[in-house]
Order: sequence, then structure tokens, then C-alpha cells
Amino acid sequence: MNRRQMITGGVALSLFGGNAAMAQAMRPDFLPVEVAIRPDIAPNELHVLPDSFMLFWTMPGARAMRYMVGIGRPGLYESGEFFVGAKKEWPSWTPTNSMIERNPAYGEWKDGMPGGPNNPLGARALYLFEPGRGDTFLRIHGTNAPGTIGTAVSNGCARLVNDQAVDLYNRVPLKSRVVLHSQSV
Repeated sequence: MNRRQMITGGVALSLFGGNAAMAQAMRPDFLPVEVAIRPDIAPNELHVLPDSFMLFWTMPGARAMRYMVGIGRPGLYESGEFFVGAKKEWPSWTPTNSMIERNPAYGEWKDGMPGGPNNPLGARALYLFEPGRGDTFLRIHGTNAPGTIGTAVSNGCARLVNDQAVDLYNRVPLKSRVVLHSQSV
């Protein structure tokens, strides 16, 4: 474990209890695991801890399901408080103008890519909204690139492997609170 992993594991430990730090050390398996969390964290919320590439779905009884995720590249991750404003199975994907500017190859899909196994949003997506702003174009979604889990490579979204995205999608109702915690770097 390097210094950064130790620090980010400590942040996860302080927020969500000892099992999160242990999960940090066991990252290579990427399997979801139920963990104990602090009792003051409300159930039925999503929390993304970008420094440790962890997403928690909080449950009653000071428990949470912990998933490993990929997050937004430096400068594209947006912390804040959101809510799940829409949920989609096999969502279509349309790159934003900023995404096309950063990667002109996305221009091929400026009118959208239909949902399916080759779609970058994967099998399921939770659409993040803010009051007064509406759709933020941030998503918690599946991915057809499982090797990107545990890395900062996306255009600002959090991604899970597809089967875990389906599991999370089935647990999370519309209007659930979502907290994308700040990065330490």
C-alpha cells in the first residue's frame, strides 16, 4: 500500500468505518461488499469517495454496500450534492459539446448512440440532477470497459462494472440523495 492509498483509505475509514479501509487494501477483486458505517450517516443515500474509488449505498442499521468505481479525470470530477432524477436501462449516450471538444472522435455520436453492450454508459444509469439546475449530465453508470474501475478516466461520471451497475440500479429509488465528496488533490 503506498502513501496515497493509506491516506485515502484513512478518509474512507473516518467517513464509513473500519471495513472501508480494509476494502481499500482488497481492491483488486472489485466485488461489492456490505460494510459497517458510522451510525450518523442516513440510509438510502449514495456517497462517492473519489480518492479511494469507492461508492457506498447506505442502508438502515449503519450498513452500506460498497462498490469500487472509476471516476472523472482530473478537472472533470464535480463534487456536490445531487439527487437521482432519472434511471435508465441500457441508456443511450450523447456526448456533450465539451466532450466532443476534448475528444473529436466523439463527434461521430453527436446525435446519440443507442443503448447496448457497446455503449459507454453500460447496462444501467442513474442521472444526477440538482434543484434549479435540472440534469447535470453527470451519471452513475455501468461500463463496457471494466479495466477503468479504480481509475480517474471518465468525463466526470462514476462508473461500475455492468453487473454491479444493475445491482445498484435495482437498489436505488428515484429522488435518492447523492453526495459526490471532494477530492483531496
